[in-house]
Amino acid sequence: MDHASPIQCRLQRYPTRLDGADVFAFSRDPLSRVGPGEVRIRMSHISVDPGMRGWMTPKRSYMPPVKLGEVMRAFGVGEVVESQADGVSPGDWMTGFTGVQTEAVLRAQGLRKIDTRWGAPRDYLSGLGMTGYTAYFGLLNVGAPGASETVVISAAAGAVGSIATQIARIKGCHVIGIAGGPHKQDFVLNQLKAHTALDYKAAPIAEQLRAAAPNGIDVYFDNVGGETLDAALGLIKRHGRIVLCGGISQYGDMDGVRGPSNYLQLVAQSARMQGFTMRDYLDRIPEAFAALVQWRASGEIIFREHIVKGIERFPEAFAMLFSGGNEGKLLIEI
Repeated sequence: MDHASPIQCRLQRYPTRLDGADVFAFSRDPLSRVGPGEVRIRMSHISVDPGMRGWMTPKRSYMPPVKLGEVMRAFGVGEVVESQADGVSPGDWMTGFTGVQTEAVLRAQGLRKIDTRWGAPRDYLSGLGMTGYTAYFGLLNVGAPGASETVVISAAAGAVGSIATQIARIKGCHVIGIAGGPHKQDFVLNQLKAHTALDYKAAPIAEQLRAAAPNGIDVYFDNVGGETLDAALGLIKRHGRIVLCGGISQYGDMDGVRGPSNYLQLVAQSARMQGFTMRDYLDRIPEAFAALVQWRASGEIIFREHIVKGIERFPEAFAMLFSGGNEGKLLIEI
């Protein structure tokens, strides 16, 4: 990589389909000078997340949409090469919203320093970052499972799902993970150590869930929406909880998102369905970080990262999210 020529990936049009190959354009714009309170960061890795699809949609959401022509919003991690910010020195590592670019001048206040003694820099975009925190708070605070309760997690081989699956197992729950294809099913069963792993491609998911959870579901951690959410609603137990983390099956048509047809089960079972984002838990990040570090050190939890090399492959990597091509947390290595 030629560090004298930073590369930016910009949003050039709002997508109308998942693939997004012509949604992005690359530029080589020079960086501005580092001003007071700013740092220049050379990226190591960029996070590729399903939530980006929502950021690319000009609709009301928990964050304003990315404007056309802007650098695509993304979490990144990188090394400080120049600093005009108090408490930040060259050689420090920082993470936050860096955008999809190889190098950037950013406000230090919007980033946070990381300690590479606890993990590799890229881990702070995976299990030690927002991915891990989302799984932690979504499962434990929104889902609030008790020991021995039945917990079902969709996209269990994915970034957030794989962490949530392991946390549920650590907490003594009976864990059923749903994934796509026998390879991912095997990963959920034998590496994440779920009690049961289902392949939604093998047979109708409602039938598989009825067989795997004959007494019903206490907590469903939803990453996909669609028919899987309907199937879980059909089996939700009295006072059950459904955690709405994402709905990747619906992201292809953001103007025609389909809600669950089985929602009246929430009434019949006095159950609860709640969405959340990490905006709800920013002040509690140290709690999640400490737990994830401890579980990883003890071998109770693993982080799986799918690395794609080269910023020019960002459009390809983004499309992988929706085709199921990635296994674990998807990252661009700069």
